[in-house]
Amino acid sequence: MKLILAIGLGGALGAVSRHYFAAAVMRLFGGQFPFGIMITNILGSFLMGVLISVLAGKFSLSSEWRHFITVGFLGAFTTFSTFSMEAVMLLERGALWTAALYIVGSVVLAIIGLILGMQIGKIL
Repeated sequence: MKLILAIGLGGALGAVSRHYFAAAVMRLFGGQFPFGIMITNILGSFLMGVLISVLAGKFSLSSEWRHFITVGFLGAFTTFSTFSMEAVMLLERGALWTAALYIVGSVVLAIIGLILGMQIGKIL
């Protein structure tokens, strides 16, 4: 139960942080290009990379804290960080074709899924 609460609290804070961070970036750069979410995704991926290295090395956290930060906060701040981590793990294992399929498939199919969802939403 403590793990579920840790993830939920981290997720709530991550989602709120994403909203305000992306909005601040958009105010800074203007609204013609989606810099807010792009920079949020890049920052989230960077932070996930730092945490993976730090937590795998000298620094140790309880399971609740690890999940609060990675699955909860960063997962809600940007799911792109998890996507990036999984893609790099495939590349590090030498699974180049699997990684390419995962990367292209995730991006292209997610966009197609959004378009199909919008079309279905219009019908409903």
